[in-house]
Amino acid sequence: MEALEIARWQFGITTVYHFLMVPLTIGLGLVVASLQTAWVRTGKEEYLRLTKFWGKLFLINFIMGVATGLVQEFQFGMAWSEYSRFVGDVFGAPLALESLLAFFTESVFLGLWIFGWQRLPKKLHLATIWLATGASALSAYFILAANSWMQHPVGVELVDGRAVMTDIWAVLTNNTLLVAFPHTITGAFAVAGGFLLGISWYHLWKRRRDGIDTVDEKGRVVVGENAAIGRDKTDYNVWIKALRVGAAVAVVAFAGTAITGDLQAKLMFEQQPMKMAAAEAACHNGTSFSVLSVGDVGAQNCEDVKTLIEVPGLLSFLANGDFETEVDGVNTLIPEYQEKYGTHLPDDPMYGEQAGAEINYLPVMSVTYWGFRIMIGFGAIAAAAAAVALWVTRKGTVPQSKWLMRLAVFGILAPFGANSAGWIFTEMGRQPFVVVPNPSFTGIDNVFMFTAAAVSPGVSRAELLFSVISFTVVYLALLVVEVRLLFKYVRGGVPSAMPELVHAGGSGDGPDSEDTPDKPGGRKSDDVLDFAY
Repeated sequence: MEALEIARWQFGITTVYHFLMVPLTIGLGLVVASLQTAWVRTGKEEYLRLTKFWGKLFLINFIMGVATGLVQEFQFGMAWSEYSRFVGDVFGAPLALESLLAFFTESVFLGLWIFGWQRLPKKLHLATIWLATGASALSAYFILAANSWMQHPVGVELVDGRAVMTDIWAVLTNNTLLVAFPHTITGAFAVAGGFLLGISWYHLWKRRRDGIDTVDEKGRVVVGENAAIGRDKTDYNVWIKALRVGAAVAVVAFAGTAITGDLQAKLMFEQQPMKMAAAEAACHNGTSFSVLSVGDVGAQNCEDVKTLIEVPGLLSFLANGDFETEVDGVNTLIPEYQEKYGTHLPDDPMYGEQAGAEINYLPVMSVTYWGFRIMIGFGAIAAAAAAVALWVTRKGTVPQSKWLMRLAVFGILAPFGANSAGWIFTEMGRQPFVVVPNPSFTGIDNVFMFTAAAVSPGVSRAELLFSVISFTVVYLALLVVEVRLLFKYVRGGVPSAMPELVHAGGSGDGPDSEDTPDKPGGRKSDDVLDFAY
């Protein structure tokens, strides 16, 4: 493997891993803030329990997201120093705003929320979680501003071979950013909705399995309770409300991702036509959307690609909003790219092993084609499952089927898969560019960078390979830690976040049922860091 390929694997592995935490942090954080708002407004015990339980899981995920996110910025100087030199004047501004403004605010107010239970007035304490989660969304905006500039550079000029920013507001109001941000936020809500749905289904099923809840002859729930282990009638209200809220959020979020995704696709057809042609395996000009194509979708000449199922006119609608305008295919676009940007990389030492190599303007079509469909397919499956869940639970509980419970729990992964596939498609689809040329504004189309020129020249293949293996091993270990913590506290239910709910003498149902205020040496429930021990 060449240094370029290893460097790309390194950044890809760490970025996709980190992004598993991002949508859950954003989506679940805003849900927790909404639940706490409901508690402050109504005073209902169920909303306090919802806030405490989901807040615990939010914190576990947030901590892991911070640990993996910090690595991302260091990589720009480790394996991609030439890229950093080229875009540093532009990239530095949104990254600095993210760190100094958004992340600082997020960290400070999240700390106040963690330690402020029973110490701050209710409304002031509520404000801290809203400020923390709002800052998370703001952080995403600044990161997306940097990424959107890579997809569509604006507000810059080329000076001595470097991109120099001339208009910060153009960067922060990039039209690519303005559709990418709501698409990302709605995707985050889809993840949070699926998370709530799957876990709540498990706990409602467990109540039925243990005989706490039953159903009458009309199939309506008869709520029971076992207060000794914290599974009283309020516990039932917690899970049924979380399930139905999660399902509703997932359905609405999918509608939001579909609308913003359509806007994003229309921009991509204009700004990165090769990416969208590859996503459709559209070798020739046409109007039809490929539902299923087979063959060697990685071949540059497209000779072996065969479309088996297609929808006439749909591709034109996605690109232009009508059903008749032809969309350029791969075979039309490649000569246009070659004429504008050359057929071979410059014979320059900065390109290392790639110097003078022929440029392949077609991304890996198998990745873009299937990534696009996995993104849409998994999102649609998650939304359909949420709609079914709303119908199935209309009488107040879930079926006793263990397989349905397992399906609901595994369904949590679907929106995660959709988000990850979307990012892989977005980043892989812009190859061979790390900064894509902007064809929309005269004079800016010369601000671009081939990925082959972005790698640090002083880093060897052995060093890169060592870092990839090291990161992979460390991240796998972190994954095991996070999954174990999540499983531990999910299985424990609300008592895992509020151990005082387990009555003295009860059998306990939390992960550490012995640590209750009713027993000598027990920790108080407001010790929100007890998950670390």
